[in-house]
Amino acid sequence: MKQYRLAALLALIAFATLTWSFKEDLFQVSKNLDIFASLYKEININYVDETNPSDLMRNSIDAMLDNLDPYTEYIPESEIEDYKLKYVSTQYGGIGASTVSIEGKLFINEVVEGYPADKQDVKPGDQLVKINGNEVKGKDRNQISQLLRGPKGSAVDILMIRDGAVITKSLVRDEIKQPNVPYSGMTDDNIAYIRLDKFLENSAQEVKDAAVALSKQQPKGMILDLRYNGGGILQEAVKIVNLFISKDVLVVTQKGRNPQKTITYKTISEPLLLQMPLVVLVGGSSASASEIVAGSLQDLDRAIIVGQRSFGKGLVQQTFNLPYNSLVKVTVAKYFTPSGRCIQALDYAHKDANGKTLKFADSLAHKFSTRAGRSVYDGNGVYPDVVVASNRPSPITMSIMSKNLFFDYANDYKKKNKTIALAAGFQLTDADYSQFVASLDGKDYSYTSRTERLLSDLRTEAEKENKLGAVKADLDDLKDKMLGAKKTDLVTYKAEIKRVLETQIVSRYYYEKGKVIQAFQYDKELQAAKALLNSSSKMLAVLKGEGEYKTIGSPTKTIAAVTTAEN
Repeated sequence: MKQYRLAALLALIAFATLTWSFKEDLFQVSKNLDIFASLYKEININYVDETNPSDLMRNSIDAMLDNLDPYTEYIPESEIEDYKLKYVSTQYGGIGASTVSIEGKLFINEVVEGYPADKQDVKPGDQLVKINGNEVKGKDRNQISQLLRGPKGSAVDILMIRDGAVITKSLVRDEIKQPNVPYSGMTDDNIAYIRLDKFLENSAQEVKDAAVALSKQQPKGMILDLRYNGGGILQEAVKIVNLFISKDVLVVTQKGRNPQKTITYKTISEPLLLQMPLVVLVGGSSASASEIVAGSLQDLDRAIIVGQRSFGKGLVQQTFNLPYNSLVKVTVAKYFTPSGRCIQALDYAHKDANGKTLKFADSLAHKFSTRAGRSVYDGNGVYPDVVVASNRPSPITMSIMSKNLFFDYANDYKKKNKTIALAAGFQLTDADYSQFVASLDGKDYSYTSRTERLLSDLRTEAEKENKLGAVKADLDDLKDKMLGAKKTDLVTYKAEIKRVLETQIVSRYYYEKGKVIQAFQYDKELQAAKALLNSSSKMLAVLKGEGEYKTIGSPTKTIAAVTTAEN
């Protein structure tokens, strides 16, 4: 009885302290609002020059939020539709085409199969000049989107230039649906593959529909690809985990300073694929809800995670209505996977002397245990069970891409070649590549390599220390050698450049799905996942945290090494 009374007393004290704390916070909020309102009024009335009240307020809001994390943001009424499309809904009224600005001109970048732009023969590379009589020159991306979008069934007239000819088209807008699952299908060795690009409305249902259809073909296992998924709605992630996990199992817990924001999420229905062998692919772009799915399935020993360390966003946002149809999206909590770990990588509460947000050090990571006793760690994202070394694009590839030279060549290629091989096996020949290299003659794709930047930094440091005279000859010699090496980069990085170019070309014939399928032949993470699913002994060894299954791209590391917190 005494223990019960003591516990009750402590709980009462904690509640009273928390209540007092919130009352104090509310007083400070009210006090500072009064000060700000008075300051805002006096400046607008008395400042010597003309002021714009809306601009002053927006600048004040932005400055305040800049001191928090980048996910806490203000959304004015004019940006609500774009916000919904980015974070909530996958549907909008439009023509089904994206645009890109090149040297001040607006071009069609890609078209979506089966939608108005595609049906009316709008092609990538067409230059947009007018939309409903409005010149597009000088307009930003949001203004262009507003001109192209509108209610389903409404008309939009566009004026374009193609190969020097002026073309006008009248399109009828349709309801454009951007699927959360852009592709699902069977691999050549009877393994189901589902690519999930976002966690917006109905994403769990789309994954379920794809899984049901593929499971009818009795696959050996399933691959869920989250490598390009930046996250979305938390509840959709919980539903997806529930497809593979039994009812009433903890999936994720969110904990906020406000007790009302502390919520636990458990599976609520019987699983669809409880026994299906499962591999989840992740990479540096996998964030938020993707990490909830990957981290939870890893903690519950239900899936093997393959790829690279994920982004590390362990924060939860919630939107709140503001006056005049505006919103604010606020980070209200951190989330924790079933083992109790938070995978947040950046410490937004603390910054260095330059105002830069720092990562949590791996040396400070805490060890947690999966359901079966494997070691996993908090901070800095979800670390895969099987790491596949990533390929960082070379500077020359990035330069050609940034100058839109892949885009230009793919458009020309489509004009000269009415058909190509099926997407799954499409590759450029050496002759094709030689033609691409020839097309670069006289075009600017200059770049500074990483080695050149290091040499420049070394020269700067030598000057600071008055030692440039002693090393100048060596630095100049290295610089000359680097310039010579750069001349052969189109040969050195031929395989990488070809892959990027093939992706651009295949999209002109087979759209987004074609890009996914064509890339399979080079996909190291996919090959690693398939190797696991084709060997039950390897799967079991990984899930037990034992065995000698090697890390792809780093043969000296074993699974035991992979599960430690490394840089």
